[in-house]
Formats: sequence, C-alpha cells, structure tokens
Amino acid sequence: MKLNQIEVFSKEEIDLIHSATLELFEKIGIKVDDEKTRILFKEHGATIDNQTNFVRIPESLVKEKLKQVPNSFKLFGPDGTYSFEVNVNNTHYTTIGAPVKIFDPSLTNQIRKSILEDSIKHIRLVDRLENLACSQIDFWPGDVKYTTIHTVCVYNWIKNSQKPYGHGCFGKTVSEDSIKMTSIIAGGEKEIIKHPRLFGIFNPTSPLHLPKIMTNGLEINAKYKQPTVIAPEALAGTSAPVTLAGLLTQTNAEILGGVILAQIYNPGTPVFYGSVSHITDMKTGNSAMGSIETGLITAGIAQLSKFYGIPSRALGSVTDSKCLDMQNGFERFQTLMFAALAGINFITCAGTYEATLAGALELTVIDNELIGMVERAMEGLEVNKETIGLDVIEKVSTSKIKGATYLSEKHTRKFMKKELFIPNLVDRNRRTKWRKKGSKDLVKVASETVEKILEDFTEYKIENEINSELQNYMKMVDKRTYEDYAKIEGITSTGISLPNGQELSSN
Repeated sequence: MKLNQIEVFSKEEIDLIHSATLELFEKIGIKVDDEKTRILFKEHGATIDNQTNFVRIPESLVKEKLKQVPNSFKLFGPDGTYSFEVNVNNTHYTTIGAPVKIFDPSLTNQIRKSILEDSIKHIRLVDRLENLACSQIDFWPGDVKYTTIHTVCVYNWIKNSQKPYGHGCFGKTVSEDSIKMTSIIAGGEKEIIKHPRLFGIFNPTSPLHLPKIMTNGLEINAKYKQPTVIAPEALAGTSAPVTLAGLLTQTNAEILGGVILAQIYNPGTPVFYGSVSHITDMKTGNSAMGSIETGLITAGIAQLSKFYGIPSRALGSVTDSKCLDMQNGFERFQTLMFAALAGINFITCAGTYEATLAGALELTVIDNELIGMVERAMEGLEVNKETIGLDVIEKVSTSKIKGATYLSEKHTRKFMKKELFIPNLVDRNRRTKWRKKGSKDLVKVASETVEKILEDFTEYKIENEINSELQNYMKMVDKRTYEDYAKIEGITSTGISLPNGQELSSN
C-alpha cells in the first residue's frame, strides 16, 4: 500500500479557514492596483473601495469562478513531443526561477553571479534528468540586458530542451513576448492554447495585494490559457500572522483572489493553487525557508488545494544554508519529503540553496536522486503471497549449502529493481574501495555527473526559417527602451523592484 498523506487540518478546520477567507473577502477584500482590473471585478459582482483600491468579493463570485477552474491539464515541450499531465492526484518535480548566484568551487567564496552560460547549462541538465519535469529561468543571466532576459532565455530553452518552461508574470510585455516566441516554434497561437508549452508565475504581494505588473502578466497568460501558478510568498510574523492558521487564511485569500481573476479574464484558464510561503526567523528577522514550519505550511496548502479541487504547487528541496553542508542536506530533504507526503502536485526548487537566491548544477543532480528516493518511499509496500515469498524463505533457510543467501534466487532477480531504489550518486562501497575510487564526496560525484551530461549534450535543431523568425523577434525586443516597457505596462519607469534587486530606470 502507498504511504498515507500528511494532513494538518481536520475537515472542520478546513471549513473554518474557508469561512474565514470568505469573511475576509466580504469585509476587507483584496487590493488591486490596476483600475481596469478593478472594474472587471465590479462587473462580476464585486464592490470597490475607491479610496483604498480594495475589491470586496462576494461568496457567490467565489463559488462561480471556482467551478470554472480545471482540475487537470497538460504541459508540453516546445515541439510537442514531450508532455505530462498535472492533476490533483499525481506529483511532478521541478526547479524555480529565483537564483541570481551560482555555486562555483573554483572561487575562494565558492559563489558568483550567474550568467547566461549557467542558464543554458541548467536547461540542458534538466532536459536530461529523468525526475525533473521542466525548468524555467532558473539562473538569472546577469550578463544579459534586463529587458531582453525573457526572450534570450526562451530562445535558449527552445534550442536546449524538450520539456515545458516557466516564466514570470512580470508584465504583459514579458508574458506576450514569451508566448509569441513559443508560438513560432509550436506552429501558431492556436496550437499553444490547445497544447500549452509555458506556465506562468504570478506572485500576489502579502498582505492581500495584487500588483499591476503581475495582473498585467496574468491577463496575457489567461488569454492564451497558459497554466499559471498563483503563489504568494507570505512570511509568518512579518507579512502574515505569526500563527500558521492565520498565514494560511491570508494566503488562501491571496491565492483565490488570483484564481478568481484568472477566470474573470478567461473562464477555464488552468491554474496552480500555489505557495512560496514560510516563516520569519525570530532571532535574525530573516526568512527561514528551510524551517520545519515550511513543511507544515506546505501540508496546509495541499489540503486547501484539494478542498477546492485545484492542482497544488509548493516548496521542496529548500534550505537557508549558504554552502553545501549538512544543514543544506537535512533541510532540503525534509522540505522535499514533507511536500511529497502532503500530496503537493508540483514540487519546486530543485537545485537551489540560500533560500533559493543561489543554485548549483551539482545540487540539481543530487535533487534528481533525492526525488527518486522520495518517489520510491511514496510507493509504499506491496503485500501479497508472491512478495511475502514463503517458498523462497523455506528454500534458503533450509538449504544444506553452507552460507546460502537470497542473492542467487529468481525471486530476488524479479523484485530487486522494483523493491529497492538503486542510487547513481550515493556511495555504498566500503572505505577501501571508496579510497581506490578517489575518496570522492557526494558533491564531487555530482560535479562529474554534470560534466558528463553536458559533454554529451547536443542542441536540438531549429529549422532555418523558424530560427530567423525567432532572431528577428528578439531584435525587435532588443530595441525597446525602459520607457517603452513602462509605457506598455502603464507604470512609471522607476521604483519597480526587479528580481536581481536593481531598480528599473532609463539609465
């Protein structure tokens, strides 16, 4: 039988959080920056506080829009040959588009800013790792102009992967460019609407805020029905109540606010009920992604997503460690295992550390193996007459051959690969043999595996005509200024926080 899933709420407690969320929607609502979006909410029955820009959402609208959310959908690779289904019952593992730094053991401090070459290597690596379903802009290329990062990364994804790709809902410009380029390789916009290649990342700002730049991007993703992750990053004790029940009630409202808006934009738009939420460390005031409470929050997200019948997405393999040490190992494994045991359908953050600000190609390979272990654990045990194997127990235990074992038995050969997870990286040799093989630690073995995968990798062929069309589109985007970007988005050209901590400006 399979392992039982972790549950942190009773049915009564889930109902209480749902009721509290509806009360929050009715009394306070959610802040929506964009005026056109507020009007859309109003046209569907919401009321607006024009002084605060909060939109109060009635229970009837919540119920109506939740009925329109698909409980399953498929994601495809650029040429459509690779695909997988996301639903409320299965689990897939992936990366996260957050790291701006990469592990580099050749440097004294073993860390540096990531560049485009790192992004390309990571896309190639994920393409070859069997337990990772897809990638996204996993290493922000610091050597690429900010306004063109999305097109440069999408182009290199097309050349180096057959798996789907994630991109941020950082405005209609970014979202539309990514979708337009993907439609070129896929054979048109109708094709990617029917068979989505991309998934978007929409991050409400806690507490209870849907920023204009994000709703701009969500609108485009919904228009083309590209699945979108609605995932607030609330921190217990700072941007959310310190009580986890309070945090989950607030984030439930933030997630449902985005889910409802996606359905207002385009009914039937696929979404993930997502979270990047964790806690504030009360000693330092910093976020604590690798905390045990992250697992509890994740388990709550899994239960709430099932309550609404929406596929879930949450953290796994996260750690606050700044190096590849024991803390890195135990935090990443416990958050990964918690997410799997909770039944999260899309588990992210493979290959990251330092609260996802940094990543390592070596950790990506290690996480691929950890996922294999977790998947084996989740299968549980199969118990029947054949697996109990009374006949083979009798044969070996009564054998007249001195030192008889089960190693040579047909029963062992039949079941060993199914019953036992066989690692590729983990070393189980005795010390003498381990020394003969170079006394390598896990990171060194992973590094050699990375080198071998990348050495054998060959770019996927793009037809010349399609390649020219992609290149021309990228040249058009390259000509845009920051002012052009701001004008399209309907925002000012200063004061917008970028993922790398810089400010959007005309300089």
